[in-house]
Order: sequence, then C-alpha cells, then structure tokens
Amino acid sequence: MKLLVCGGAGFIGSNFIRHMLQTYPEYTIVNFDKLTYAGNLDNLKDVADNPKYKFVQGDITDLNALNAVMKDNGITHVINFAAETHVDRSIHGGTKDFVLTNTLGVQMILDAVRANNIERFLNVSTDEVYGSLKLGENTYFTEKTPVWPNMPYAAAKAGGDLMCNAYFVTHKVPVIVTHCSNNYGPYQFPEKLIPFFVFKLLKGEKVPVYGDGLNVRDWIHVIDHSKALDLLLHKGTPGEVYNIGVDNERNNLEITKMILNLMGVGEDKIEYIQDRPGHDRRYAIDASKITSLGWRPDYPREKFEQGLKETIEWYKTNTQWVENIWQKKHDEMNKFQESLGTEDENGTA
Repeated sequence: MKLLVCGGAGFIGSNFIRHMLQTYPEYTIVNFDKLTYAGNLDNLKDVADNPKYKFVQGDITDLNALNAVMKDNGITHVINFAAETHVDRSIHGGTKDFVLTNTLGVQMILDAVRANNIERFLNVSTDEVYGSLKLGENTYFTEKTPVWPNMPYAAAKAGGDLMCNAYFVTHKVPVIVTHCSNNYGPYQFPEKLIPFFVFKLLKGEKVPVYGDGLNVRDWIHVIDHSKALDLLLHKGTPGEVYNIGVDNERNNLEITKMILNLMGVGEDKIEYIQDRPGHDRRYAIDASKITSLGWRPDYPREKFEQGLKETIEWYKTNTQWVENIWQKKHDEMNKFQESLGTEDENGTA
C-alpha cells in the first residue's frame, strides 16, 4: 500500500501515521498537510527519518497539488483527516474556512481520487453531523440516523460527507465515511477539553466549564480510533458509513472531576462559564457495525480512567512539547481574539 494521509500532522492523523508505520513497516506513507495552527510536525518527530515516511506541505482545496502528490508518489489509498475542527471558532469567528476545508476540500480529494484511480478513500468525519440526542434516553446514533447538524463546524463536515455519498453513487468513487466520537490521547492540540484543562492546571489556573457541565460525549482513545480506521482501510465496504465509538458516555463535569482527581487538585479549580450557542446536549454511538468486522477497543469504558491517566502523564512528561504547543495556542488565540475584537476565548470543546 502507498497511502496518502491528508492532515497527518494533526492530533488524530499523526497518531494514525505512527500506528500504520509500526503495524505495516512495508507500507509507504505520504503526509500531506497545510500546517495550519493545529498542524504540528513535532507530533511526528520520532518517525521523520523513517524511509517509508514522507512529508509534503499542501492544501486539500488545491486540486493540482492533490493530483501531483498522488501521481508523483504512486498513491494507491487515501485517508483524510484534514479539517477545521474548533467548534467555538466556527461559531464566533466565521464559517468560511470551515466550509472551504471540510466541504470543498473533501470534494477536491474526491476529484483527485477519481482521476488517479485510487483503490480506496476514507473520509474521517464526526458524530456531530447527526445533531443532538436527549439526556437520559436510551437512544444512539446509527449509520441510518439522519444528518441534522446544529453547529457550523458540523454542518461543514456534513457537507463533505454528503459529497462522498454523491460521488460514490454518481461516479463509483470507492469512498468510505466514518463518524467517530470524541477522541483523547497524546499530541492533542489544547483547544480541546482534556489537554486544555490539563495544561491550565499545570499552570495553576482554573478550568472553565460550560453551563451546567452535563453535556454528554462518548470518549474514545485515539489509538482505538486509529485501529478502527486501519481495519476499514483494509476491509471496509466502499459506499458505506461506519460509526466508531466505545459506549463510554461521560458528561463534561464528570470528565473535569476525573482530571482534577488525577492531577491532585480540588473542585475549587472549576469555573462555571456561560454556555456556548447551539451546544449539543448528548452524543452516543452505536458501533455494532464496525464491531461486527472484528474491531475491539483496547480502552473500552472500563479502562477509560487508565487511558485518561496515561494521557495526563504523557502531557506531564513531554514538557517541551507542551510548552511549544501552549505558546502556539496562545499566539493563535490572540490573533483570533483580535479578529473578533474580544478579550476572552476559553477554547473548550
């Protein structure tokens, strides 16, 4: 396999690349990334000299660049992680970049996949495209759940997903779409809840919790997500959608208290703030379709605290990576706030 990974310098993409290089040393992997604020080549420092790995800087909205990287490297398979994912930014900072990357960018990849006779293309999406479930109900997102996003970020992702379906039906492009729940693990940019809270606490600061903190998400370790994508890259059926989750529903307040406990600080470090607009109440995944293919998570619900503890320890141990990425976050947030004319951006998701 000669695999093109779009957006491979980000959190999930870099973990996936590392997993694939370790699992399939005979595969060739090309990392195609624009290196926006969330793209970080430090995430892949340990594999940078691997002769089976190559980095090419580029934008997925540039069809000529996509065609060139596929042709020049004899690409046979493609997976796309490239996306604008900061929900707050999509609400308060305008949606143009989200639509360009998450919808138009996917269409450009589909055009390149079609032109270059790629054997299989995985488009990595999110459970947020389904909208929101009600708290306390025994309901779950399935692959047949209607797409009904409530936030600009999710709507832009849904646009890319629908384009995948259209290209499969119309042009027979061999594309698979995945919808995964909230990821956690090493190398995550600190605009997301877990690393943001860990980094704040390492600085002795309080952590901001939206509203009542009872919004529920299904949390999956990034390694489990990577292994699921690995399986689908080899055994998934083109034209199909697969939900990826581990039945690990936790509300944000529960996650916050677990982090506080694991870091040895009290609940006086919690600061409740105004809820964000359109904040979906609950996401929950029915992953029976992918488990029927033989996928099993290494970190199911019963091992979540272990996975969270390991993640926190990774951030505490990799101090230079943390310092570098924290500075990068503050620089980016300052630019974002200046563009809005505001003074506060909490960065949770």
